[in-house]
Amino acid sequence: MSLSVDRDYLLGALADLVGINSINPSLTPGGAGEGNIAEYVARALRALGLEVDTYEPVPGRPSVVGALKGQGGGKSLMLNAHMDTVGVDGMPDPFTAAARDGKVYGRGAYDMKGSLAACLATAKAVAQSGERLKGNLLIAAVADEEFASLGTAEVIAHHRVDSAIVTEPTEMDICLAHKGFVWLEVETVGRAAHGSRFNEGVDANMRMGRFLAELDKLEQGLRARAPHPLVGPPSLHAATLHGGTELSMYAAGCKLGIERRTLPGETEAQVVGEVQAIVDRLSAADPTFSATVKTLLARPPSEVSADAPIVKTLTRAATDMLVKPPAFTGVPFWMDAALLSAAGVDTVVMGPVGAGAHAKEEWVDIGSLIELSHILAQTAVEYCR
Repeated sequence: MSLSVDRDYLLGALADLVGINSINPSLTPGGAGEGNIAEYVARALRALGLEVDTYEPVPGRPSVVGALKGQGGGKSLMLNAHMDTVGVDGMPDPFTAAARDGKVYGRGAYDMKGSLAACLATAKAVAQSGERLKGNLLIAAVADEEFASLGTAEVIAHHRVDSAIVTEPTEMDICLAHKGFVWLEVETVGRAAHGSRFNEGVDANMRMGRFLAELDKLEQGLRARAPHPLVGPPSLHAATLHGGTELSMYAAGCKLGIERRTLPGETEAQVVGEVQAIVDRLSAADPTFSATVKTLLARPPSEVSADAPIVKTLTRAATDMLVKPPAFTGVPFWMDAALLSAAGVDTVVMGPVGAGAHAKEEWVDIGSLIELSHILAQTAVEYCR
């Protein structure tokens, strides 16, 4: 196998990508979005000889997929990286991609334009290697991962693959699992009345207090449950609370926002059921207690077996490059990997070394990007044969 990663190409692509403002406008009003960076990625993929498609379910929020078509009869693999970033408040120079001490600095360098540059370098290495793949190799550069994952959801609707590697940063470990989440809103219902009319008012805030006391017991119980071996126990927190209108009025309503972090195997229905059970108990104890529970957003957890073919192939390639087996890990936060897993795609996560995701100083390690590209290229050639 003759696979050669072009270091200058990778670093040039990274500098270009960091230099393009792609702040997610759903997080930062007025953010540039993915339009310009998608055009860059599409041009780069076409220049490497890949067939390119662009998908734009929401205007100004495109995702790009480049396909290195195989001869047929082999397994297909997607390398996935997101193009959007969070905002740049407090960053003195977010778009210059300054390189020093073996690191590249700038917004998105670590999360995750470094990985996207490595994916482009991987496509170049495989396309120019002379290897004739049987299965397709897809490079997916997606929009909106930092907010609602519009990009990966849209790409899945158009491309079916056997396996995927999401290249989120993992410090060169192999991530097999991550948590999901459910965002819930609980609203207690009271009766508005002047503060002097205690016989008429029903205080929604007081009733929310009862609910919060029971929710605290549930939270403690969750963390006492048997933890998942890679991502730990489930958890929840009371994130937002809004009730009442003025000091001289009984509160007619109170709304609580809850985030529940879920383990592989847990479902949205289970989460809602646990919270609804609290409401049902309190309602049975006091007929003046009235509350509703609704889901605002749910994202599933993800897990892939260490025995899955893509995990074994990736592990062999990583061990060859790193001269030691990478660690198998899990993370408590959510990634696009879950959407691919939910679509029946064996999905694993591996990415570079760095720091500063969403922080004022963000950097990615250059050496790890070179290693990552080698590992991805070797994995693609072996898996897609």
